[in-house]
Amino acid sequence: MPRDLPLEATNDQRETRQLLLRKPRPDDGPAIWELVRACKPLDENSLYCNLVQAEHFADTCVLAERGDEVVGWISGHMIPNEDALFVWQVAVGPKARGLGLGRRMLQHLLRREECAGAARLHTTITRDNEASWALFRSLARHLGGHLRSRPHYTRDTHFGGRHATEHMVTIPLPRAYARPKAA
Repeated sequence: MPRDLPLEATNDQRETRQLLLRKPRPDDGPAIWELVRACKPLDENSLYCNLVQAEHFADTCVLAERGDEVVGWISGHMIPNEDALFVWQVAVGPKARGLGLGRRMLQHLLRREECAGAARLHTTITRDNEASWALFRSLARHLGGHLRSRPHYTRDTHFGGRHATEHMVTIPLPRAYARPKAA
């Protein structure tokens, strides 16, 4: 699969906009950081964290651009010693909402060779993040499956009372996605 994938999407059936889904580069770090800051209730990481994600985890991250503007971002990684992809953050900027971009970025990521061994997708979501719940339920339906969730990082045990409990969401991936990596 090519590194970059052009994608057309229609917003309100009136206007077609060109989007490009690609692997991030370190110089995308500042734009990623600004996008995440604009996408409440996402936790803001440091700019340095976003630079490292864009460089060290580019194969399991997705950046969406419209022209020269970063409008979407997914950070993730393959979990060491597991056949699972962990999605850390999904950010869709205000100008790109309503295009189904979150699910498209997830599907783009799942088709990458670097994610070929994933049999499951994991993410964590707080109870009040309705947009994330809707996105991952939509993905599960689209894949013909379901999602499971359970408390994982809890407010008192893991966050010292300073952050809401994060629920581990698991979506089994169809065999079409969970193929063995090429040797």
